[in-house]
Amino acid sequence: MAHAEEIGSVDTVFKMIGPDHKIVVEAFDDPDVKNVTCYVSRAKTGGIKGGLGLAEDTSDAAISCQQVGPIELSDRIKNGKAQGEVVFKKRTSLVFKSLQVVRFYDAKRNALAYLAYSDKL
Repeated sequence: MAHAEEIGSVDTVFKMIGPDHKIVVEAFDDPDVKNVTCYVSRAKTGGIKGGLGLAEDTSDAAISCQQVGPIELSDRIKNGKAQGEVVFKKRTSLVFKSLQVVRFYDAKRNALAYLAYSDKL
């Protein structure tokens, strides 16, 4: 599974105590498809709870994936054996909530599609 690095953020709500609410943009490389980088933007809760890692972030997220070189697909992906595979996962609350990104391969159009969603246990 991929690990993301934060490439930027914007503050959305000022908090007197603790960090501000913000939207962060994180980048990760698809671990199974060479030369594809995805950018996920998501809300991050601030305040005292957010600063301590106890807050639950909202489910808002967007994703954009770019080709950064010649794409090489594995046979597992081409054969459809990796459909809906989780390529990225980030905890968005202390225990029960996470943001996930899954990959789909559209063989008819020879295209990759990525879906970002949030789930709760």
